Amino acid sequence: MSIDVNNESGTEVDEQAILDIARYALARMRIHPLSELSVIAVDADAMEQLHIQWMDLPGPTDVMSFPMDELRPPSKDDEEPPQGLLGDIVLCPEVATKQGAEAETQHTMDEELQLLTVHGVLHLLGYDHEEPDEKAEMFGLQAAIVDGWRAEKGHDGPSPAPTVS
Repeated sequence: MSIDVNNESGTEVDEQAILDIARYALARMRIHPLSELSVIAVDADAMEQLHIQWMDLPGPTDVMSFPMDELRPPSKDDEEPPQGLLGDIVLCPEVATKQGAEAETQHTMDEELQLLTVHGVLHLLGYDHEEPDEKAEMFGLQAAIVDGWRAEKGHDGPSPAPTVS
């Protein structure tokens, strides 16, 4: 799995945790091990520009995903996953800090960025949360991945509440 994590936000973030949880999420979703992903952390001004340009919405957001090859998890256990470029995930630590503090189960910026990384990966894989059934599926999967990764890492406290982006 080739995953590049770049921090251009000016805020110190746990890049290794972002890399680790992205790798865990992709493995759990059975994405080909030679697939590629890019994760970048940007400041609020850069995120706002992307949010306006791509979503025509004002203000910065927490995470944006830009799929490339539109890879999907294999539908059957014995099916060979396709290889390709997953795309880019853009994170905003400033928004993550605020969301973590305001969440039902308060958590750190880094915990929020981990959750948002998984959220971004799922968007790259075609998951969405526009409809109630889609939201239930995506957020259930997101929680299972975050919980599984944290349990594996020895941090099995409560998961942050799902963030809607």
